[in-house]
Amino acid sequence: MTGFSHKHSMNKREVLDMETKKRIFSGIKPSGELTLGSYMGAIKNWVSLQDEYECLYCVVDMHAITVRQVPADLRRRSLEQLAQYIACGLDPEKNIMFIQSHVPQHAELSWVLGCYTQFGELSRMTQFKDKSQKHADNINAGLFTYPVLMAADILLYQSDLVPVGDDQKQHVELCRDIASRFNFLFPDTFTMPEPFIPKMGARIMSLGAPDTKMSKSDPEGCVILMDKPEDIMRKFKRAVTDCESAVRFDKVNKPGISNLLTIYCAATGKTMEEAEAEFADKGYGVFKPAVGEAVVELLRPIREETTRLLTDKAYLESIYKEGAEKASYLANKTLRKVYKKVGFVPRG
Repeated sequence: MTGFSHKHSMNKREVLDMETKKRIFSGIKPSGELTLGSYMGAIKNWVSLQDEYECLYCVVDMHAITVRQVPADLRRRSLEQLAQYIACGLDPEKNIMFIQSHVPQHAELSWVLGCYTQFGELSRMTQFKDKSQKHADNINAGLFTYPVLMAADILLYQSDLVPVGDDQKQHVELCRDIASRFNFLFPDTFTMPEPFIPKMGARIMSLGAPDTKMSKSDPEGCVILMDKPEDIMRKFKRAVTDCESAVRFDKVNKPGISNLLTIYCAATGKTMEEAEAEFADKGYGVFKPAVGEAVVELLRPIREETTRLLTDKAYLESIYKEGAEKASYLANKTLRKVYKKVGFVPRG
């Protein structure tokens, strides 16, 4: 285990917090730029959890390489994502923030759990089927065993709760199946994690295809956190709507307008009723730029603070090193227990 002091001396307050607060683990892949959807659907909710829970937030770079990455871009995005976590309001004093590949116990536990996961379970994963179609030239074993590494991420920290979107719920269910199978054979090893769907989580759809989730693989339908104001405005002015002119929420008949209303409410804090009333007599020509402006102002401080943080490499390094040290301390406790239970000789 090179590079970390596993004798990390945690102060009394940190230890007490760990014993009394429920623990949350989550992470985002640095396989593309963070989007407005990532912020409104996930990170914004993480910020609201940091006082009530003990939170670990990870840049899951090991998951990213199931799809081929340009190494320099992956490094840049990993650091940029960490800076964006902080710029979005995650306090490094209240949360453990780290880069997944800096804590080798993730890979170690993943191997053990893979030996307690059935081939049939993994072959049923819908995300594996989808990604195999999208990347038919690179259907690698990592793509297949990805949910096992995700289970290791969660179980390694004895996580109580895992904030997830609908697309990841199946992976958390598999994680629970693996944990209960392991616990049946070796009682009291893992905390059974629960999926945590935050009430506030806004599901943000593509501006170009409002029936699909906003995705970094769709540049024009997607707003990136680091987009310039003029680019954000251009994307909203081009957003798909419908042939009516009424601004009202109707997911079935008006998916484009409903998506824009969801974004407007999430950006301004207004209720859906207030937003509908505000644009009741106004057409799309007024409404779409107003949504764009609300998003520009929401993202401006995040973009500016991210840019500032990225110039302070020493500060970012101190955050991810300390985060990895704290995460390793917790991870080691679980890994030692698992290794002992499966019959490995202690390292001494």
